[in-house]
Amino acid sequence: MKLPVLFLLAGASAALAADPALTIYNGGYAVVRETLPIDLKAGVNQVSFAGATAQVEADSVLLRDVAGKAEFQILEQSYRNDPVSQAMLLSLFEGQTLEFVRHETNKPDLVVPGKVVRSGFVPGGRFVEPIIEVDGKLQFLLPGQPRFPSLGNDNILKPTLNWKLNSASVGRISAEVAYLSKGFTWEASYNLVAAEQSDLLDVVGWVTMNNQSGMTFADAKLKLMAGDVHRVVNRTRGFGDAMLMAEAARGADKVVTEKSFDEFHLYTLGNPVTLRDKETKQVEFVRATGVKAERVYVYDGAYQGGAGKVQVYREFKNTEANKLGLALPKGKVRFYSQDGDRQLEFVGENEIDHTPKNELIRVLTGNSFDLVGEHRMANESEDGANHVATQTFEIKVRNRKKEPVVIRVREHAHRSNTWTLTAQSQPHEKKDAHTFEFRVPLQPDEEKVITYTIRYTW
Repeated sequence: MKLPVLFLLAGASAALAADPALTIYNGGYAVVRETLPIDLKAGVNQVSFAGATAQVEADSVLLRDVAGKAEFQILEQSYRNDPVSQAMLLSLFEGQTLEFVRHETNKPDLVVPGKVVRSGFVPGGRFVEPIIEVDGKLQFLLPGQPRFPSLGNDNILKPTLNWKLNSASVGRISAEVAYLSKGFTWEASYNLVAAEQSDLLDVVGWVTMNNQSGMTFADAKLKLMAGDVHRVVNRTRGFGDAMLMAEAARGADKVVTEKSFDEFHLYTLGNPVTLRDKETKQVEFVRATGVKAERVYVYDGAYQGGAGKVQVYREFKNTEANKLGLALPKGKVRFYSQDGDRQLEFVGENEIDHTPKNELIRVLTGNSFDLVGEHRMANESEDGANHVATQTFEIKVRNRKKEPVVIRVREHAHRSNTWTLTAQSQPHEKKDAHTFEFRVPLQPDEEKVITYTIRYTW
């Protein structure tokens, strides 16, 4: 368990934080919460908590008594992120002589006195070589490992939150320290596997979490918030709304459970997770077998400049009847197909957006090798005086596969909002105000020609 140090000065006893909890958002930040036992005395209490991340949003910090039993007022609250380093300590002793220990192989350690002329410490992190005077001569390298006197009371070892509390009573409370912190990300990814030419998929979904916050969280209760949470650019928002969004149900038996929360979806990991600093961790959150996913072929020749590429989509319903029915967070989708030897081959990838339960998912996986289309305008006329224009198009589609397919020929009415088809070789389906489709069934090695005339008025 993570044990960030909590020092209570002015007569109070020391305590330790416990039960870390994280709610990580899509936007690269998290709500961090820790339970903090505090022994309050009447009057002013100085509290320092050295368990915060290195990327705290300082004005989001909240210290509160969850049980609401204690009455205390926060007089001051501050955050320091200038932990001591060798260069910083050297800067405190510039102009003074320190002992430097030099370790030599098969010899006793040699203690060399040296005067710190320049420490090398520059606020902001820019490196400057130190200058040490040894036996009246200057050198840029340290003559050994420096030994320092006492650290002093004004230096910190870790990023530290400080409070000055005025308590009306004496007692021990279980406070909660909570704050927003950058340095956390999570994303979903999906692997979809199908047998060759099969419309049934096996779906495995993963959540990948990354911690770059500067702090390790051991056995943390972890939640993931999916959705587009608005934040003010270049300014830290008030913490109250973030705290509301961080509340969620307790643990569960499943690896990951999902629930609708406010206008978003919250995913709770059923088991505690240790998320180390600089660590990337994956957890499986969905697994389904036998998901019906139709192959959809679309030829949109007008938008391709007449080129012959027929796009391939996978389309499936996110329903319980189709072995899913879980709100799916946005993420990358990778498609694999098994050949006759049951070996997996990668056949395409794309992304899906946040998708609620019972919605249709359509993912473009690439272009078909064996389906071909041609698109051309056969005739065009315009009567400007009467505000009328007509266009005639010819579309050819061919199937070079060994099995029958249906190609959706997608067309666009781009010249005016008022249009009608005055002639067509087969019925069309209107998709929206400017888009219509012809569904063309093709046997192996079959070619079909679709023609239509569109009339615009304005």
